[in-house]
Amino acid sequence: MAKFTYTVRTLEGKIKKGSVDAPTKSQAIDYLQSRGEMVVDVSAPVAKSFGGLFSKQVAVGSVKPAGHVLAFFAEQLSTLIAGGVPLVRAIKLLGDFSSDKYLGPVLVAVAREVASGNTLSGSLAKYPKVFDHTWVSMVQAGEVGGQLADSLLQIANYIKTSEGLKSKIITAITYPAVLFVMAIGVLIYFVVGIVPTFAQIFDDFSIDLPPLTLAIVAIARGIREHLILIVLGIFSLVTLFILFIRTPSGKKMWHKFHLTVPIFGNFISNIYFERILSSMATLLTSGVSIINVLSVMEESFAGNVLIQNALIVAKKDVASGKSTSEGFRHSGMFPGLMTEMMLMGEESGRLPHILQTLSKFYTEQINQFIARFSALIDPILIVGIGAIIAVLVLSIFLPIFKMSEIGSNM
Repeated sequence: MAKFTYTVRTLEGKIKKGSVDAPTKSQAIDYLQSRGEMVVDVSAPVAKSFGGLFSKQVAVGSVKPAGHVLAFFAEQLSTLIAGGVPLVRAIKLLGDFSSDKYLGPVLVAVAREVASGNTLSGSLAKYPKVFDHTWVSMVQAGEVGGQLADSLLQIANYIKTSEGLKSKIITAITYPAVLFVMAIGVLIYFVVGIVPTFAQIFDDFSIDLPPLTLAIVAIARGIREHLILIVLGIFSLVTLFILFIRTPSGKKMWHKFHLTVPIFGNFISNIYFERILSSMATLLTSGVSIINVLSVMEESFAGNVLIQNALIVAKKDVASGKSTSEGFRHSGMFPGLMTEMMLMGEESGRLPHILQTLSKFYTEQINQFIARFSALIDPILIVGIGAIIAVLVLSIFLPIFKMSEIGSNM
């Protein structure tokens, strides 16, 4: 008998660590799974060494590769496994010939772990910055159900869909953001560099400046004379804001603002709903239990405490015997359309299919918003920036016109 240390996720979704005596590693895993726990890692105690191996292991997988790289890996590994290539050889092959400098070393290390007797899901779990909870859960479900190739293919499709949506959002905001930054730079240069020069000329001619010009000149002088204080003030406000949103109450208020801000709040909410639905559909299709699905999502959506707390409430309700739709409805965070569709999916026994259909609905909502946003934001920015520049130019030319009138009367 050997003693194996383990990390598992309980039926309640909590991480639990301990040790178990078993003749082999596989039997230790079978014992833990027989208790209904999701195995994250099982390993035998390793003697300490002084060769610096630990520091190397920490460095491997410290950076997450791009999404399309991970999708390609999942797709290729699925193809190799389906073609009859042994798992260790397939992973090592993909690691040796990976063009990504971050993923290659991780795959070689994962192949080594699997060759030593560890499960693929347990090996992937050792590199959480590369393979998240969704990866580990789906791979483990594939291992248990004997459908690892199918699970990997589902992971690849899930990543491709997520990356495609992310790419659309980035494309939609990149051009307006670049245009806005460039416009702000030009305006600052105009106010700080050009306006003071003309202000000096107007002072030399002792001209009574119109109110608009006086206001612009005062702003320009104020910026130039108090530039350091302005920069320090902005830096202080940003620092205080960052410190505030790191507090529990501040983080909750900030995350609530994300979901309720005018115009964009509904868009951001739809993004969260689409991610939740697509994640649930993918995990359930792979054979992951609903409790483990909600546990995975609880950690995956830690970026918004309101969404995370709602998932925690739903998980507790489901663990107590309620249906998934009841748990989501009780959380009070999700729209009625989502909970009613979940109920229909449960009654018909087609919950993953219904969730996937609903995910497509929210994807369409997101695409429509992006299309409208792209069509409206460009003219709004151009007109708005043009109006500001027109005011600045007018503030300069009004005194010039007055100087020309004085010259013609002399």
